[in-house]
Amino acid sequence: MDDPGNVTLSQGLRDTTRIKFYRSYLTQLKKAVDEGANVAGYFAWSLLDNFEWRLGYTSRFGIVYVDFHNLKRYPKLSAYWFQKLLQRNKQ
Repeated sequence: MDDPGNVTLSQGLRDTTRIKFYRSYLTQLKKAVDEGANVAGYFAWSLLDNFEWRLGYTSRFGIVYVDFHNLKRYPKLSAYWFQKLLQRNKQ
């Protein structure tokens, strides 16, 4: 799940498309488990925005925004969404 790369910090942090992707994916995964699929776990493929072999730094992938100029990291909305999901399921 990537987003076009040339975005500002504030645009990059509002990754609502990624949240919709994960919500839909995990909903279908739960449905498969409920129907008997043997699933041991799930993880988001990329934690951080990173270099992508075909596109370089022109796409954003992770749930953490990386400022490539100073390497400072900022959790995206999707990171907080995952945090809330995990806390809810922990209880």
